[in-house]
Amino acid sequence: MNIIKLKNRVLFNTFFNLAQIQLKKIMSSLEGFMLPCFTKQIFGADCMGCGLQRSVLLIYNGELIAAFKMYPAVFPLIALFIFIGINIFFKFQHSNKIINLLAIITISVIMVSFIFKLLIN
Repeated sequence: MNIIKLKNRVLFNTFFNLAQIQLKKIMSSLEGFMLPCFTKQIFGADCMGCGLQRSVLLIYNGELIAAFKMYPAVFPLIALFIFIGINIFFKFQHSNKIINLLAIITISVIMVSFIFKLLIN
């Protein structure tokens, strides 16, 4: 293994470990500090992001099905962010096309679930 790949792997592992430690600290304190939805407070209707915070917290607690029911776009969104984060350290061929595809999927799921939520409620 050459030095550059080893350096990238060490940087990635360090970044991942630090992110994991910080995530545990943040998630343990987030329950009492969740932001209210101003759109819902002002207009009385959900916005396209309603449920995202609670969904991430549910994923952290291991409740994946409940997280999907709360905010269906959370998994494509996480996949998008993970791919972008990994792509910073390890450049993939056609990464722009992959990122665009994941972004389109995420936005589509957000829009469809929002419309579905409006029709149900």
